[in-house]
Amino acid sequence: MFRRRGLSLPSVPKGDVLGTYDTYLEAQSVVDRLSKADFEVARLSIVGNDLKTVERVTGKQTYGRAAIAGAASGAWLGLFLGLIFTLFTPPSTQTFGIVGAALLIGAGFGMIFSIVTYTISRRRRDFTSTHQVLASNYQIIIDPELTAKAQQALQEHPTA
Repeated sequence: MFRRRGLSLPSVPKGDVLGTYDTYLEAQSVVDRLSKADFEVARLSIVGNDLKTVERVTGKQTYGRAAIAGAASGAWLGLFLGLIFTLFTPPSTQTFGIVGAALLIGAGFGMIFSIVTYTISRRRRDFTSTHQVLASNYQIIIDPELTAKAQQALQEHPTA
């Protein structure tokens, strides 16, 4: 990493490749094994290679789905604001009423906002999806001074 005026600029870790794994969980498991063997894991990095963006289509977007999703997210925001509001008011019998009203108002505004947004973008995007960034493989990069010690620790502490 380079340092400039107290800021560290991001860079790809350099060193030896301790191992290459198909999944992040496999690489994480190796680091976990090293940690349990009291190895200095702060000098390791897990690097994902050949990144790909995967968008999985989950269904067709409809006014009903937009309304439900908007109401749900608005309700969470309303609940949060209602709870924050009650922290700054004296305790009373109306506390639950305030939280409930904030929840309902948040759900209503969330629903309206989501329906309006869906109406505006309807012809451009008429489906719902999730996004993920995935790597083809994951490498554990290690300080060259510690490679032999890490390999020995992995041999002495096989998987359970």
